Amino acid sequence: MARYDRAITVFSPDGHLFQVEYALEAVRKGNACVGVRGTDNIVLCVERKSTAKLEDSRTVRKIVNLDNHIALACAGLKADARVLINKARIECQSHRLTVEDPVTVEYITRYIAGLQQKYTQSGGVRPFGLSTLIIGFDPYTSSPSLYQTDPSGTFSAWKANATGRNSNSIRDFLEKNYKECSGDETIKLAAKALLEVVESKGNNIEIAVMTQDKGLRQLEESEVEAIVAEVEAEKAAAEAAKKSHTPRES
Repeated sequence: MARYDRAITVFSPDGHLFQVEYALEAVRKGNACVGVRGTDNIVLCVERKSTAKLEDSRTVRKIVNLDNHIALACAGLKADARVLINKARIECQSHRLTVEDPVTVEYITRYIAGLQQKYTQSGGVRPFGLSTLIIGFDPYTSSPSLYQTDPSGTFSAWKANATGRNSNSIRDFLEKNYKECSGDETIKLAAKALLEVVESKGNNIEIAVMTQDKGLRQLEESEVEAIVAEVEAEKAAAEAAKKSHTPRES
C-alpha cells in the first residue's frame, strides 16, 4: 500500500493531504480557545495547563499581541505558534513602515492564512500544527472583528467561535447561548463556554479583553477567579431552580 503521507505535496486517491489532517489532529488535542465578539469589546478565553512550581507563569502565555490593536490566541503546537507569531508581528511593523498606517484585522488574517497555506504545498516542510483566533479593532471602521484560521490556510469571520480540545462542545454551547452583548456580559459568556469543558478553577483559564481605547488587557488571576465563582454560582442557582420546578413522583 502506498504511503501518501510521506510527502506533503502528494494527494491520496480520495483527494486528501494527510499531513494537513495530521496538523488538524494536533489542533484538536491542543488547549481549548474561545473567542467572543461583543458590541464594544472582544474576549479571548483559553485553557491553561498548570505550570511547575519553579516555572515563571508569565512566560507561558496563550494570548499575545500582534500589534496595539490586534491579538491572537492559538491551539496546537506552541513552537509552531512562536514562529507564526513572530512572522505576523514583523508583517504588522513592516506595513506600518511602508504604508504609514496600521494593518486591518482582515489583512493580517489573510497574511497568516496565506502563510499557513504556503506550508501545505511546498516540499521539505510541513503544515503549521495550530489553529488561531485573531481579534482586533479596525483602525478605519472602529468595529470589533474575530477571525479563525486553520492549518489548511482557510480563514473566516465569526461572532463567536472555539478551537482546540472539545471545540465542538463549546461551539454548540455558543450557538445556543450567544447574543449581542457588551462589557462584562461578553467576558462572562466566554468564560461560561470554556468552563463547559475545563475544570472550574481560576488558575486553569486565561482571559484577555480588548477594547478600542485601552487595547488588550490580560485579566489578573484574582479577577478570573471572581468571574469563575460568579459563573459557578449562577449555574448552581439555575440547577436549584430547575429541581424546585420539577414535579415530584407520587
